[in-house]
Amino acid sequence: MTVLLIVVAAVVLGLAAGWWLPPNGRLGKRSATATAPTVRRILLPFTGTSISSRSLQAALRLCKAENATLMPAYLARVPRTLPLDAAVPRQASEAMPLLEAIEQQAHAQDVPVDTRIERGRTYRHALSRLLDGEKVDRVIVSANGDTDHGLSEEDLVWLLREAPAEVLILRPGPADDRVVSAAAVAGHF
Repeated sequence: MTVLLIVVAAVVLGLAAGWWLPPNGRLGKRSATATAPTVRRILLPFTGTSISSRSLQAALRLCKAENATLMPAYLARVPRTLPLDAAVPRQASEAMPLLEAIEQQAHAQDVPVDTRIERGRTYRHALSRLLDGEKVDRVIVSANGDTDHGLSEEDLVWLLREAPAEVLILRPGPADDRVVSAAAVAGHF
């Protein structure tokens, strides 16, 4: 009987002291900051003046499903004869219309966009610099087989081994030549 009285007294004192309250001291729903999901980012690196339509659509679908931000990134090669932070106007003029086309498609589907242009001595170097400087949750890359204008097979293997994120490599079917290009942005540039 005395043990029961001691337990009841301890519970009453504990309730009075508030040990059962959540850390914010209030009952009910948690604050919006405590339950807000972290912002997810999906990286879509590319080179050249077009990108596989399938890769872009896959990235947009994932962004919508995961409430993520699309981060299209143009990878620019800077010759060794120039400083790494040198201006690359020709490559920027190629990248901007395609980045605009990607952004228009993303906004049409209510997907937030955060674009990048990253420089490097090679495409792999640019991608490495981007992954070192940005937190991303996924990387979606198109394997087009054109190593002169894109990531090589070795680059893709490196990406699978070294990327600090999930990696999805898409290769459209042999007859699927649909691309998003600068031509999609009429009259802007």
